[in-house]
Amino acid sequence: MAVRGPMHRAGAAALGRLLSLDTAPAPGDACGCGGQARWHSLGSRQLLTALGEVNFQRAYYVCPDCHSGHCPRDRELEVEAVQYSPGVQRMLALVGSESSFEQGREQGALLAGLEVTAKAVERPAEAIGADGEAHQQQHQRRAQQLELPAVYVPTLPLLYIEMDGTGVPVVKAETEDRAGKVEGQPAHTRAVKRGCVFTQTTTDQEGRPVRDQDATTYVGAMEGVQEFGLRLYTEAWRRGWSRAERKVVIGDGAVWIWNLARQHFPGSIEIVDLYHARQHLWELSAQLFPRQPQVRKPWMGRGLKLLDQGQGEPLVKILRDLHPDGEELVRWVRNQAEYFERNAQRMRYPAFRAQALFVGSGVVEAGCKTVIGARLKRSGMFWTVRGANAIIALRCSRLSHRFEDYWESRSRAA
Repeated sequence: MAVRGPMHRAGAAALGRLLSLDTAPAPGDACGCGGQARWHSLGSRQLLTALGEVNFQRAYYVCPDCHSGHCPRDRELEVEAVQYSPGVQRMLALVGSESSFEQGREQGALLAGLEVTAKAVERPAEAIGADGEAHQQQHQRRAQQLELPAVYVPTLPLLYIEMDGTGVPVVKAETEDRAGKVEGQPAHTRAVKRGCVFTQTTTDQEGRPVRDQDATTYVGAMEGVQEFGLRLYTEAWRRGWSRAERKVVIGDGAVWIWNLARQHFPGSIEIVDLYHARQHLWELSAQLFPRQPQVRKPWMGRGLKLLDQGQGEPLVKILRDLHPDGEELVRWVRNQAEYFERNAQRMRYPAFRAQALFVGSGVVEAGCKTVIGARLKRSGMFWTVRGANAIIALRCSRLSHRFEDYWESRSRAA
């Protein structure tokens, strides 16, 4: 560590000299207005790089038509209107996507010798996340106009799509005119919709499905159902939806999920997460027999057996024949009966297992904790919609193994 400091300073001095080379006046440089900017002077620039602060000289041009000035070297180095080199931006985005901005500041100082503020971590992380989201929006607009690129991948035996939702705490200004979960109370969270796409090509020795290694990609955002549907459809197409022999959509019983499945993924096998369906039965039995464990246990056993056997219709009949006391409990039982009736065809679990298909949405549930919970739902955190979406986009990029692809495409564009 004692050697690193002087070596960084020596490297920064050398880098400054290198960047100051080739500053001879050029005839001119194209301006954004369409005119030809002329050489004006040499300007000093200070930049925080992976080696520390670097000072260098570069040519400054002014357009005689619009009177605006710019430095071609700044554009070449991708540092226009920013204080950090691309390498530092990448580091700050990385630590900012993993932990709080204050912890990211500490990690930057310890691991890379970068002395910055927590705000300096936040700005690049959110800016890069927003830039990645802008690229995603561009792909979605093309998909909306049916300008889908050809996906040259081998035929896929099985392509899975899972989707779910969760809540993220937001600042008060983002919840105005929104009802909370408790009647009469204001909302404290905003819904984040998330999805994942993965493939399966093998089973284990017992015939159970095995998810392909490193084959899961994630999408998510704080947005409406229709916008999210297009986002997930674009990702599914990118992963080879058109070339998959079989397609499976897995989710809980939320109506919006199956509306999107019908709209964007017609012809897919639809499966309600088995463990979510079981949870409905457990909650129902607790409401029906709160102080009668000797009755609850056999009733629950019978319901679970019917559910595991894929016999939704007999289970619905049992629920329809119940006549509990209390209007609220009657309404609760009726809603549960409608839930199982509506999803009966999505609960044929023996048939799904016979095809070696997954029957649980564990991948997207784990993704919720990894993509959203681990970063955006920590104690004391409150987000704006813009900030949350930027960090979600950044984390989806990293966990989908596309973070380096983003930097390569950015460098090519520059």
